[in-house]
Amino acid sequence: MARRYDDEFELPETQIRALAILEEIMRIAPRDDLRLRQMLRLLQHQLEVDEQQMQEAMQAIQEYEEAYQKLTSPANRIGVFLGQPDEGVAMVALGESEYYANIDPKLENPDFKVGTRVKVNEAFAVIGDLGYHPAGPIVKVQEVLEGDRLRVGSDPQGMTSRIVFRSTDLSEVLIKPGDEVRLEPNYKVAIEHIPHQEVRDYYFEEVPPLEWSQIGGQEEAIRLIRETIELPLLHPEVFQRFEKQPLKGILLYGPPGCGKTLIGKATAYNLTRQYSERLGKPVKEYFMYISGPKILNMWLGETERMVREIFSIAREKAREGYLVFIFIDEAESILRTRSSGRWLNISNTVVPQFCAEMDGLVSLENVVVMLTSNRPDYIDPAILRPGRIDRKVKVRRPDRDATREIFGIYLTPTLPLDPDFVREYDTPAEARECLIEQAVQYLWRKAPDTEFLQVFLRNGGVETLHWRDMVSGALIKSVVDRAKELAIRRAIEEPSVEHGVRPDDLKRAIEMEYRENEIFPKSDVMEDWLKLIDYEPEYVASVKPIRPGATGEDLRRTVI
Repeated sequence: MARRYDDEFELPETQIRALAILEEIMRIAPRDDLRLRQMLRLLQHQLEVDEQQMQEAMQAIQEYEEAYQKLTSPANRIGVFLGQPDEGVAMVALGESEYYANIDPKLENPDFKVGTRVKVNEAFAVIGDLGYHPAGPIVKVQEVLEGDRLRVGSDPQGMTSRIVFRSTDLSEVLIKPGDEVRLEPNYKVAIEHIPHQEVRDYYFEEVPPLEWSQIGGQEEAIRLIRETIELPLLHPEVFQRFEKQPLKGILLYGPPGCGKTLIGKATAYNLTRQYSERLGKPVKEYFMYISGPKILNMWLGETERMVREIFSIAREKAREGYLVFIFIDEAESILRTRSSGRWLNISNTVVPQFCAEMDGLVSLENVVVMLTSNRPDYIDPAILRPGRIDRKVKVRRPDRDATREIFGIYLTPTLPLDPDFVREYDTPAEARECLIEQAVQYLWRKAPDTEFLQVFLRNGGVETLHWRDMVSGALIKSVVDRAKELAIRRAIEEPSVEHGVRPDDLKRAIEMEYRENEIFPKSDVMEDWLKLIDYEPEYVASVKPIRPGATGEDLRRTVI
């Protein structure tokens, strides 16, 4: 007998729905009444379809209601989290204003960081964490202060400053003056550290191996440098006994290409090796190559800041145990005499800053300052006084013997020589010596085709300079490189034949070098030539380049 649906059979309230009732009817319906059961299944299917449509309609209504709620609700403010003074309370910056705002209790385990963006509702309650802002102004750090604060320039020129907080992620980061930081848009918190690379790109943790023997023709300059810098470091007890302070600075001056930079690197390499032997432990050099023109900056205070940074890093590395070398190339560009022309504004502030930094190195024994210049007469006398730059070393152009020595450095014993040329001598070593001698003779000959420059002196004299008067180590290296290129070209064109460098290659290379070398001015401006010729500027009235193929009128022209 089928079970009746009456008071003695009650469905739970959660099942009082059409589908639930239908399922119960199908359960108690006679199984042999196929027509009834078929009708019930059709009814069940229709109810399921209706139920699905009803759910979709309800979902759509809910979405419309949520969208309407969003469109009609007030906008949330975005602030910057500055700290949490009490539990459940946040300090929030909104523009220039700051508020104590409650933190929504619905937020699970809120872990706000100083500097992150937070969402604030109309009741000024914090209801969400939006993380750090992806954009914002970049400013330079002028000073690192206590209490996780930084003094930064608030404009590109550094004319005005403001104090900002460090973000949570920057609280333990080493930030130095001169570095850059990115601020959040409210200008209250630094949220990203950008290490300053403008000067540091020219720093070398160490220099390549460079023995004194690899520098040719500068024995006197090397001797003076070693006596000035090497002896105080290697024999400090002797200097203390004689109450002699070690020298901190040295100036290398002379024409370009004669080895000033090379001498600086060799000093760093060799002195570090000897210093390590004295201490009985490894010591690393920190060679800071600073190009004077590259740190010049048109903005007021920027060059001075970079000078401060250079010496700050030098002191830091010295305290870490490094042997530090500050090598400033073309020093006259930033340390120019303060009363000279267009450099007045820059030098009036840079020179005192440099002097102050030099005076601050007295307590450090392992910092050496080396300056180079083509025009030492342009450097401010305050820089060159004793106690700062104590020695001035002239790096001269090589003489004939030095030229031969330099050729011997670059024309190595392993360099392939022309087989026909080598067969004229008993050994390859003799052929090499003859090759070097022929190159020196060709370069040092005094002939009309080697005339290069006329120098008119203030005493009325006129002197003619030849190729040999303009020779330098850099020029000789370039000559050898050009000769190698000529030999290589022949070897590529005739791979079946053995080729090597021959005397004609060197002669042709010398001619090309003096005709094409970019180191020689293309104009007749005397100021440019005074950097190259080995004359005291005050004795020179004018110069006149002698150019191959020039007209008579060109040769008669004099530039005062």
